[in-house]
Amino acid sequence: MPFESEKFSEILKTFGETGSGEAEMMKKTIEECEAKRVGGEEKYCATSLESMVDFSVSKLGKDHVRAVSTEVAEKNAPIQKYKIAAAGVKKLSDDKSVVCHKQKYPFAVFYCHKAMMTSVYSVPLEGENGLRAKAVAVCHKNTSAWNPNHLAFKVLKVKPGTVPVCHFLPETHVVWFSY
Repeated sequence: MPFESEKFSEILKTFGETGSGEAEMMKKTIEECEAKRVGGEEKYCATSLESMVDFSVSKLGKDHVRAVSTEVAEKNAPIQKYKIAAAGVKKLSDDKSVVCHKQKYPFAVFYCHKAMMTSVYSVPLEGENGLRAKAVAVCHKNTSAWNPNHLAFKVLKVKPGTVPVCHFLPETHVVWFSY
């Protein structure tokens, strides 16, 4: 299956998506995958589970590699406020991780990257109604190469490179790390 902008018309014919919102989403995903690296980041768009594993292992080594993602106890529960559960936060990795973000595409595509100076945490959360989640959080300790217009800087009211930026990962994203 082709996955490149040069063959985009062929891809659209395969999925029958010409001129649709889905076609625009597919084009945006391919463009992001083909974009230049930022700040020394090593990246790869995996179009299969095997290629995700291969990339992650190539960056972390084959010994003692683990994959984690956010787990929510009840899938269709309404969005609510969560607080960190009493059990506490656990650091899983420091600078040895590959994060794979699920992309919008008709089949599985993950934007994987090994960014420098990141920490990965497991964070137990508890909702107002007692629902529990095991969230995965990633903290970027060096954001100096990020776009100054990144949403994180606007929300936090800070500038690139001044403070670490941490965020939770959705359930469909995967973090690989050495332990």
